[in-house]
Amino acid sequence: MLDLDVHDGQRILEVGTGSGWSAALLAHRVGADRVVTVEVDAALATRARRRLAALGPAAPEVVTADGAAAGPTGDAYDRLLCTCAVERVPMSWLARTRPGGRIVTPWATSWTAAGSAILTTRQDGSATGRFAPGGAFMRMRAHRADRIDDLDTVVRPEHVPDLGRTAVSPWEVTGDADFAIGVAVPGVWHLWEPQPPADSVHTRFWAADEAGTSWACVDYDGTRLTHLAVRQFGPRRLWDQISAAHAWWASAGRPGLDRFRLTVDADGTQSVRHDSPTGVSWPVPGTAPGIHRFPKCSTNRE
Repeated sequence: MLDLDVHDGQRILEVGTGSGWSAALLAHRVGADRVVTVEVDAALATRARRRLAALGPAAPEVVTADGAAAGPTGDAYDRLLCTCAVERVPMSWLARTRPGGRIVTPWATSWTAAGSAILTTRQDGSATGRFAPGGAFMRMRAHRADRIDDLDTVVRPEHVPDLGRTAVSPWEVTGDADFAIGVAVPGVWHLWEPQPPADSVHTRFWAADEAGTSWACVDYDGTRLTHLAVRQFGPRRLWDQISAAHAWWASAGRPGLDRFRLTVDADGTQSVRHDSPTGVSWPVPGTAPGIHRFPKCSTNRE
């Protein structure tokens, strides 16, 4: 809430009413008549209206609508707060926020949900800003499109993977490097299989793309974290891509998410850039893929 930088007299649009808690806090800060909150779930919106009615006749307005769309009509807002994670900023938000206004939203990639994006809108209809730690929430319903994220669907008995070795531990690509991996290797999810069926494997790490065409796995034998066995299948050499992203991150000084910036152009183009003189950048995928449901692990994969 501090990142929203609320001041007296501002009009605020909240996307994702939920219980109504944040709307109540904002109403207390700037006045209920200056707060509009949007909830896509009709049942949640109804319950929130009842709770907020306890504030009296000046309760903030609760609108049942898709917050990823234009939302309620009317004047532009000074601040827009989203309480669910997005993988791509809806352009309608820029249209509903005054130039110089601020948008704060949890941010996610297919790889991880980490941090919040804090954007300032511009006169030309674009926006730019930074990322800050914290703010991991469920993904926006409009961003929960169908995706293939079931391991038993992706990994098939007829697949013949390429075999190799890696000096990069899977633990290295799922810790501090999470954010960089997520933006550099889009559309890829991962999971751990702590008790794989192979007797010689202590822990198995899986990565797969949402198209369901490519996968990779790295096996840890319980004794050493170097020269681990790798298998890769499909047109995307996923472990190669992940390793390359990790190598860049390490060479750049292992930057945290606060060293990255997000740009949203007026034409809808979006990109994440490392905040350095060299300015390496990655495009944000043109469509926001769906929610990451923890895939189940098969018991018959060796």
